[in-house]
Amino acid sequence: MAQLATLRARLEPHPPRPPEETTSRAGRNLPAAISTGVALLALLGVSLFTRIEIFVALAVVFLVIAVWEAAGAFLSRSIRITYPVVMGTVALIVLATWLEGIGAGFLVYFLGVAACMASGAFARRQQSLTDAVAGVLVLSWIGLFGMFAIAIAQMDKAPFAVLTFILLPVANDVGGWCAGVLFGKHPIAPSISPKKSWEGFAGSQLLSLFIAFLLGGLVLGMSWPYVIGLGMLAPVFATMGDFAESLLKRDLGVKDMGSIFPGHGGMLDRLDSILFCAPLCYVVFTMVG
Repeated sequence: MAQLATLRARLEPHPPRPPEETTSRAGRNLPAAISTGVALLALLGVSLFTRIEIFVALAVVFLVIAVWEAAGAFLSRSIRITYPVVMGTVALIVLATWLEGIGAGFLVYFLGVAACMASGAFARRQQSLTDAVAGVLVLSWIGLFGMFAIAIAQMDKAPFAVLTFILLPVANDVGGWCAGVLFGKHPIAPSISPKKSWEGFAGSQLLSLFIAFLLGGLVLGMSWPYVIGLGMLAPVFATMGDFAESLLKRDLGVKDMGSIFPGHGGMLDRLDSILFCAPLCYVVFTMVG
């Protein structure tokens, strides 16, 4: 029994540990960040161009880990989401969307929202409503937005469509980081994310437009107005995702959601901008399809 209790304690969410201090101007361990990013992109490529089902399976694992990290971050403010319900619902959203389409994913999502609110109603805590609302927030951010990524994987030229959808927010991060480090002087929202600058956002726009032209225009065959619109809107949505997570982390008093990826932080730290871009890319791909 003691061993079972110990194992359960290890598997339960816990507040994230503070990241290691760095003196790098980049604000992170750059060699570790680059190697981790390359490894993740290689894993993505293998999953997309061997069997798309591997990507779906990875999506389930990644999204469930993100829920677990978010549950731990909320514990920093003594907010307890019903993480088994949220994790299970997220996994079911992915599977329902893949097997039956986006309508089935929406149905599972709404059932999950009801389950989160019901769990709050039956909880014996003074802040049970706060717990329930936090659970719905996590379910919506990770499960609902993640559903659109799975819907993209069902489209024509699915491997390239998914690759485009993921590389756009990656381009936003890389272009923004490079331009921000070299030229950044004017913060966009210093109280939320002081390192994000307008100069960095310009770099995000340029690199995102390049990815949109390369993959959206030349590979997917999108018309140029849609290519330009996608390339310009993707950094807006990706930056919104970054700011949303930064605002949440500031209010929860945590630096990173986790430490699973060296140089990057946690799973949700990597997925924040990607998840926000998923609905945008789904709508655009559907319009041009």
